[in-house]
Amino acid sequence: MKAMVCERFGGPDVLALRTVPDPAPPGPGEIQVRIAARGVQYVDVLMLAGTYQFRPEPPFIPGGEAAGHVVAVGAGVAEFAVGDAVMSRHALGAMAEIGNAKAALCDKVPAGLTMAQAGVFRGAYTTAYHALLQRGRMQAGEWVLVHGAAGGIGIAAIQVAKAFGAKVIATAGTDEKRSACLQEGADHAIGYRSGFVDQVKQLTGGRGVDIVYDPIGDKVAEESLRCLAWGGRLLILGFLGGGPTNIKSNYLLIKGIDAIGVRIGGLNEANPDLAIANMKALVTLVEQGKLRPRISHTFRLDQAAEALQAVIDRKVIGKAVLLG
Repeated sequence: MKAMVCERFGGPDVLALRTVPDPAPPGPGEIQVRIAARGVQYVDVLMLAGTYQFRPEPPFIPGGEAAGHVVAVGAGVAEFAVGDAVMSRHALGAMAEIGNAKAALCDKVPAGLTMAQAGVFRGAYTTAYHALLQRGRMQAGEWVLVHGAAGGIGIAAIQVAKAFGAKVIATAGTDEKRSACLQEGADHAIGYRSGFVDQVKQLTGGRGVDIVYDPIGDKVAEESLRCLAWGGRLLILGFLGGGPTNIKSNYLLIKGIDAIGVRIGGLNEANPDLAIANMKALVTLVEQGKLRPRISHTFRLDQAAEALQAVIDRKVIGKAVLLG
């Protein structure tokens, strides 16, 4: 089969299209998928650089989320049959033509999703769902400030928040990205580079927001503390802004704020049953027409390096997908 192989640590240019052996037949509890679409994630960038928590040694085939058709079923698997269209999660190996996956971590492609949308769904939406509803304890009517709102997990957060009755203020860096956030359901979309506290306070009648959803970190996280209302929750999802912030504990004390870390990989490891249940709930929301991934960039499998560079350069609105 063809696969994109990381042959050394570095940037996207370390990927090379290679012919490699097909995976072994699926083991007990596994299925084998002929992959048609793969999501491109910032996690992939970190893995190529050797800076992610899970650090596979080269050579390896990156990629953690995909969609395709079942071509073989391992022992003990009753919920899938050859020919089924599925969304699959892989520890590694999605940037290939064929991959094995645990059946428990796969779901049939729900009605309403294209194969491309199915291939980019899992990572972003499981993150947003777990962050907002379980870590953030979001309730209908609350205000949610979503940073990096035009990115993959940002668009997902807007849609999940609106599906559960929250009011959303999205931040994004360009008019085009802010327009996309409004199209996806955000109540307001604002800039953030010259400060956003006053805008947030004005939009919320001086009260502030209940939840900040923050994959940016650095100075954005510091300023976000000033946007939170009493009892607010700061959800820490990452540090795309250059690194973590030094959170001032006096803000947490005075306003009763919770600073909460969110790592979907940690949920998958610590509570896999909850992670599986979350995905089932998300599939139901898709079937109800409440969630739809937004794809701004489509690439071939052999263009994986270009796709990852587009993610790094923040050109992608929503998700990028590799087809073929």
